[in-house]
Amino acid sequence: MVARSNVLAPRRRRPALALAGATLLAAAAGCGLVKEGEDWLYGVQAYVYGFPLVVMDLTKEAATAAPNAGEFTAPVNQFSVMTQYPDASFRAVPRTGLDTLFACSWADLDAEPLVLSVPDTGGRYYVIALFDLWSNVFASIGPRTTGTTAQSFLIAGPRWQGTPPANLKQVYRSPTRFVWVNGQMQANGPKDYAVVNALQRQYKLTPLSAWGKPYRPPAAVPVASGADTKTPPTVLVQKMDAGAFFGRMARLMKDNPPAPADAPMVAKLKTLGIVPGQDFDIAKVDPDTAKGLQRAMDAFGLLQKGVKKLKTVNGWIVIPKDFASYGTDYETRAGIALIGLGGIQPVDISYPTAFDDGDGKPLDAANRYLLHFEPGRTPPTHVGWSVSMYDPAGYYVPNLIKRYNLASWMPLKRNADGSLDIYIQSASPGADQEANWLPAPGSGPFNLTVRDFWPQEAMLDGSYQLPPVKKVQ
Repeated sequence: MVARSNVLAPRRRRPALALAGATLLAAAAGCGLVKEGEDWLYGVQAYVYGFPLVVMDLTKEAATAAPNAGEFTAPVNQFSVMTQYPDASFRAVPRTGLDTLFACSWADLDAEPLVLSVPDTGGRYYVIALFDLWSNVFASIGPRTTGTTAQSFLIAGPRWQGTPPANLKQVYRSPTRFVWVNGQMQANGPKDYAVVNALQRQYKLTPLSAWGKPYRPPAAVPVASGADTKTPPTVLVQKMDAGAFFGRMARLMKDNPPAPADAPMVAKLKTLGIVPGQDFDIAKVDPDTAKGLQRAMDAFGLLQKGVKKLKTVNGWIVIPKDFASYGTDYETRAGIALIGLGGIQPVDISYPTAFDDGDGKPLDAANRYLLHFEPGRTPPTHVGWSVSMYDPAGYYVPNLIKRYNLASWMPLKRNADGSLDIYIQSASPGADQEANWLPAPGSGPFNLTVRDFWPQEAMLDGSYQLPPVKKVQ
């Protein structure tokens, strides 16, 4: 808790300040900018709070800027289907995986609920996570929760007051108007593409009023002008000034309201002139407030702290069980929105991530590293696991052999005792070990993410620990 200076009390009564990094207000006071500094600190909190909402909206805007459904884009309430693994040029979402093929839709629940229909996958693993526009997962569909038979589910928005049909027993209530229906299905390499694509093309979203009737989604949907489909959403946010960022945030909160637990934060926003659902014009707020908010845009550089503050074991960030349902942990939510938007609940996919080696030193391509699994000690899983390589921004690292991850289904070479070595370095470890080579960039920092699909309990309760990434001398 940051203590308030008594000299501020007569000027403005505000909710108590609370933010990791309490020295910010002290720094502002030291500059003689007490009021502007206070607004700056509130602005930093507001920025961290609203960052996931704005990034999700920009992601939706780019992903729906298409007249017809395609591989990475589709109109609202229609599915895009990824037909093959993306390569290092993919920039739509950071830290995407290469073990599954995605089928995603942005659902608009304003007019009425939608019915999500899925086919029988014949036991093939898949998971569909339903995200609200604040990037929280509020429901998960797949073998762990609903099985793999053909089923239909009702997804309703926050204002719907109707009664679901009797034949739709499962109802998922979204707290926001817009929902990211984020589906991925197991695909063990190109040989699985055709089967998986055929199944994913059977995903459907049907308006409730058309349920049980012949229905086809509209074709040649008009595309809204102005959507930037080339620049990553996180880069677009970084380019925003305070007026654009907080104006968009305020507008979005009309149809995608803050949670009841966010009431203290909403009260803070109000002192800055940011009111959910109301227009925000930075030119009309107090000049000191406007200056503080503009300075607060530098908080972009703080966002990774929300991830790096998490517990680490052997250099791996341990993802908590409540990941993807953040409550009032705004820092973690914002950090994940920056480096891994779309990360789902660990019970479905676990995501241990390493920025440092086992000695606590940043991973650097100038070095060679080894990830060694003792016999029988690879990640415990119901489906499979992988290790992926990313640059500091969370995107794949281009390399000559176009390999961006190693997965348990690949023909990895075991040692004589059954142990497994993964070689993490920029140069080939030699022909004998190349099957186990995860290419690092030519220079500079990088990071790693392990994915465990439908992890066993040992992965979730901490009784299993990933081995450290060790620097090779």
